[in-house]
Amino acid sequence: MRRYDIDSLRVIAFGLLIFYHVGMFFVPWWFHIKNPVTYEGLTYPMLFLNQWRLPLLFVISGMGTYYALTRRSGFQFTKERIKRLFVPLIVGMVFIIPPQVYFERLDKGQFAGSYFFDYWPRVALSGVYPEGNISWHHLWFILYLFIFSIVLVPVFLYLQKHPETWIIRKIKSISLKYTGLYIFTVPLFLWQILLAPYYPQTNGLINDWYNLINYSTLFFFGYLLISLKDAFWTSVTQNRQKYLVSGIMSFPLLMCLWYVIGDFAGKEYITALVRVFNSWSWILTLFAYSAIYFNKPSKILSYANEAVYPFFILHQTVMMGLCYYLKDIEMGFFAKFSILSIGTFGISWIIYEFGIRRYPLIRPLFGMKPKAKNP
Repeated sequence: MRRYDIDSLRVIAFGLLIFYHVGMFFVPWWFHIKNPVTYEGLTYPMLFLNQWRLPLLFVISGMGTYYALTRRSGFQFTKERIKRLFVPLIVGMVFIIPPQVYFERLDKGQFAGSYFFDYWPRVALSGVYPEGNISWHHLWFILYLFIFSIVLVPVFLYLQKHPETWIIRKIKSISLKYTGLYIFTVPLFLWQILLAPYYPQTNGLINDWYNLINYSTLFFFGYLLISLKDAFWTSVTQNRQKYLVSGIMSFPLLMCLWYVIGDFAGKEYITALVRVFNSWSWILTLFAYSAIYFNKPSKILSYANEAVYPFFILHQTVMMGLCYYLKDIEMGFFAKFSILSIGTFGISWIIYEFGIRRYPLIRPLFGMKPKAKNP
């Protein structure tokens, strides 16, 4: 079983996610708090990351589910998911997300007063966002992951008991071909054309059908891919250059379809196809190169892999506070971006290291396993 390359890629993916959220402060898209000066030049790097950052995380999560189920029964796995996903979600919604909404309300002139004495809990836990203040904000990822894990447990248990079922054998037989693993783009393409136009992404669970079906599919794909074992790793490493070239070529084509080429018959279908092809190419590329360069244990990787989940829970609240106090300061892009990036990572690390990691009672509230006892 290979774990270190997946763990490394998880750390890298979450790190890029934090940089992406920092970058959102500077681009002319919707965001909770916006820098007064936006930068059009950031649009394309942000769009590039946006094509595969969340799909990659759901695929990685599906792979992690495979390993979790190899050591647990279905009941034990469900119990573990409640502890590591549902409990941190509730804790996050009560203690971590309210400061985000508070800074947003201050920024928009919708509230005035101190956080501890005026806002929480008298205002913070009243009504559902956006009209009210109760929200899961970026923790929607944890909620969706919890739902997918519980709903798909019977399917995963079946595949675990039947490792040579037809779907595994069929994918193994085609996986060594460069085009073989692109069979996974077929359902993703269907969701793009059948669901995406009618169910805009809200991350709000209700009527968020495109996100729910698309991300649950990617989560399931992660489990399937890791079920192929060495066949998967052999395929992605042997074809890594082809996947990389495919990603490099398809992203500019996608940008041209979005921003340069005018309407023509069937454009929506071609655009959807290029979009899923581009996203999947980069996912395969990242797995391939992580398998080559990061498949080895290290103390740094072990520490970072344990820290990544609490970091994810904390980072956006830390970042939003920094955004609020930095936004009106006259400062160049690189200075602000550096302060936001270093500050988000640094403050999140301080909270993690000195407020979470060392305390057995606090660790499970952030989805961490009990601290290993020294021999």
